[in-house]
Amino acid sequence: MTKRSIVLYLHVHQPHRVKKYSIFNAGHDHGYFSDHDHQSDTNNAKIMQKVAEKSYRPMNAMLEKLLAAHPEFKFSLSISGTFIEQAEKCCPDIIASFQRLVATGRVEIVAETYYHSLAFFYSREEFERQVEAHEKKIKETFSVTPKIFRNTELSYNNDLAQWADEKGYEGILAEGWDPILEWRSPNHVYRPTDTKNIKLLLKNYRLSDDLAFRFSDRNWKEWPLQTDTYIKWLHDSATSGPLINLFMDYETFGEHQWADSGIFNFFESLITKWSHCDHSDFLTVSGAVQAAEAVGEVSMPYTVTWADTERDLSAWLGNSMQQESMRHIYDLGPKILATENQQLIHDWRNLQTSDHVYYMCTKSSDDGAVHSYFSPYKSPYDAFLYYSNALRDLSCRAATLAQEAAEKARVPVRIIKNDK
Repeated sequence: MTKRSIVLYLHVHQPHRVKKYSIFNAGHDHGYFSDHDHQSDTNNAKIMQKVAEKSYRPMNAMLEKLLAAHPEFKFSLSISGTFIEQAEKCCPDIIASFQRLVATGRVEIVAETYYHSLAFFYSREEFERQVEAHEKKIKETFSVTPKIFRNTELSYNNDLAQWADEKGYEGILAEGWDPILEWRSPNHVYRPTDTKNIKLLLKNYRLSDDLAFRFSDRNWKEWPLQTDTYIKWLHDSATSGPLINLFMDYETFGEHQWADSGIFNFFESLITKWSHCDHSDFLTVSGAVQAAEAVGEVSMPYTVTWADTERDLSAWLGNSMQQESMRHIYDLGPKILATENQQLIHDWRNLQTSDHVYYMCTKSSDDGAVHSYFSPYKSPYDAFLYYSNALRDLSCRAATLAQEAAEKARVPVRIIKNDK
């Protein structure tokens, strides 16, 4: 009998949220990201500590326990550079616990952009710089080099796959979206179109979203979800392919689905019971692409993501505020980089993080509710206003530094002769 493998991949990320930055801040206050006002909803240190207590600490402790108890258990993570920076600063114990997980040799780190940005769609050069910076940070922090790539928000198209193939990645992750797959199952390894070596793993979004979004919904007909029921669904799904790709945010556990929903007990029971099922195991994402040949080719000529009903970029680029913000931040690139000022460049890149425009989304219905849940602002218009003011100050800083450099270049050099 063919083995049925859970391929668990969890994404870890926290942005540097822009504080309530008014036009009166611009020109003199260059600290866009607040870690000092502990009453503010945009205080990044406070948010990190809150999520650490609710999610990272209990989930990491459980994962360590499960890895020790079940030698066949393994999984994959992606961890953004902005998360690592903040955790190193205010929750170093979280970094230490992730290091212990990776040190087991059964927890894989996946490559991405350092700043969790949409740079691929605006500047290929900037995108590559951020991927290189992320790889360097992962090597420094965890002593590993990623083999598999995932783009921000699992955004994917044929061009991205071709880029990753040329860069030598063994695999790439994407959403297993029905309009793309048609009759095919996400439970197989595929080959991206027009590539030579890279393989494609597709998220089983139904089974993943049962945990990530529906688990605590009392209006869901399957609530409360029992472990045995979910395992039956996994086995039923495995009839259409041997891989069950469960991709979701790490914060699903404890933050999006609170502890009182039973999510931690459910997960521990799931891993334990699956470990005892016949012909069932676990694979990392690189283990999955190495274990199986591609059964066919998948083409995604337009961009697919893992967010919202449309599974496109509309969560981040669906209205004029979002589009203008992204156009402006990348248009500033040449001016910012020309200054060679590392703090300015770092601020510019932190403002590229996709969360900033996600908070500007004006969708309604269920998608709108999800956006509102994650946003620290009263409205998407406030998010746009604070962000625009920060960009204005960023542009002024770049102009001031350019002017100072030009004036310095024009200063004549006084030559003092030593006459005897």
